[in-house]
Formats: sequence, structure tokens, C-alpha cells
Amino acid sequence: MASNIRRVGIVGLGKMGLPMARHLRSGGFAVAACDVNAAARTQAETAGITVVANPKAVAAESDFIIVVVGFDAEAEAVVLGTDGIAAAARPGMIVGIASTVAPRTMQKIAARISGSGIVLLDMPITRGEAAAEAGKMLTMVGGDVAAFEACKPALATFASSIYHVGDLGAGQVGKMVNNLILWACISANHEGFNLARKLGADPERLRTALLDSSAGNWAMQTRPEEQPMPWAEKDMRIVLSEADRLRISLPLCGVVTEVVKSVKFEKGWPTPELG
Repeated sequence: MASNIRRVGIVGLGKMGLPMARHLRSGGFAVAACDVNAAARTQAETAGITVVANPKAVAAESDFIIVVVGFDAEAEAVVLGTDGIAAAARPGMIVGIASTVAPRTMQKIAARISGSGIVLLDMPITRGEAAAEAGKMLTMVGGDVAAFEACKPALATFASSIYHVGDLGAGQVGKMVNNLILWACISANHEGFNLARKLGADPERLRTALLDSSAGNWAMQTRPEEQPMPWAEKDMRIVLSEADRLRISLPLCGVVTEVVKSVKFEKGWPTPELG
């Protein structure tokens, strides 16, 4: 594999992928990208990013391809489909799955591309849209250490915190645990501040004090619940599915899933189809 990666591909130019592509371009990398959305493609072209027809074409132009799509089935299709990344496979090409998917999805993709020459990493991203725009995301990477080291300069253009956390799939495990704890904090904050309002306390004055207390947490500080949270149910579904497969009980996770749904219902936010 290339030790001096200068050509990076992005598949998926949404609220995470487009800022990532821009940061890579600003960092001096040649960036090729694709997306099914015409508006996203236009925005990318305006930012000086080369837009191509499909993931196969992205792979042909890149040494490191980052997949930033929404769901497991989409990640599989992007890599394994007729016009997917694997159709342009060559020895040493690195593919990083930045989408949040189940650890077993990573193993499924790895099995399907075995022998293709592709080096697969999982590298889910956290901290949300504001961090994506600022280039200060966190990524947890699982997989080959040499590939990780080769990709670090590219990752550093859009992530201020970069961790190698183990073998392939470990990054998704880290993101899964992160999401469970994050949504639990969001749920606790929501219920706590509802109680405070009903008892006549000023939520903002109380928030200032709580952030300096043992109850302080990242969600309380950054207020992700003020955004539509489109992936909340999907995140919890992955956790519950893995728990079912392992035959372990995560009762808090089930409660959190219901609280998240109620928060979105109260705010009138849509619940996307789970792909």
C-alpha cells in the first residue's frame, strides 16, 4: 500500500462527507467523490472537488476511499455493488468505512473482498455536524496498523482526535458504545430538565451549574437534542441487535430508544426509514 497517500476518495457527500471532502481538499489532497444527490454534487464541484459517476470511478481515482453513507445496506452496496469500489480493486488500496454500521457488517464486507487486494478499515466518526464543519471530529479506527498510519495525515484534515482501537470491527464497537452512552445522556438530560421546568426552576441557570457538577456531560454542553437527530433510532437498533445476538441484557438501551423516539415526536422531527 502507498505510504504517502495523496489521492483520497469520498463516497457520500452529506452533512459529514461534504465537509470531510472540503477539509481534505484544503489539506492538499486530490479528492474525487460521488453522491446520488445532484445538489451535493454541485456543492462539491464548487469546492474544487472532482465529482465522478459512481463508487467504482471514485476508487479508480483514489488510493484511500472513505465511505460516508447512512446505513449498513448502503455501505455494502457501495463496496460490493456492480459499480462499487471492489470493482476497481487493486493491491494496497485502502477503504475506510466511516459510516456507523454493525461490527458484523464489517466482517461481512471483509469476507466478500478477501483476496481482492483491498485493505479494509472501519473508522466511524463522532461529535456531529458542527465538528465536521470545523474539522474537529473524532474517529476510532479498527484494522491494519500500517494502513492506519498511512491514512493518518488524511484523517487529520477533518479529525482532531484519531485513535486506533484494535482489529477490524473495533472502531464500530467503539462507536456503538459511544452512541449508547451518548443517547443515554441525552435521555437523562431531557427528563431532568423537564422535571426542573415543572418544579419552576430556570433551566438555563440550572444548566450552567450542572455543567460544573458531577452531572455534567458532553450532550448537556453541546445540546445535540436541538438538532433533528436523524440517526438515533438506527444507532440504538445496532446496539440492541448486537446485544440480542450475544444474548446479553441491556435494559437501559431499550428505555433510551423509547425516550429518543418521544423526544423526536415532541419536537415534530421525522423518523427516517431504517435501511
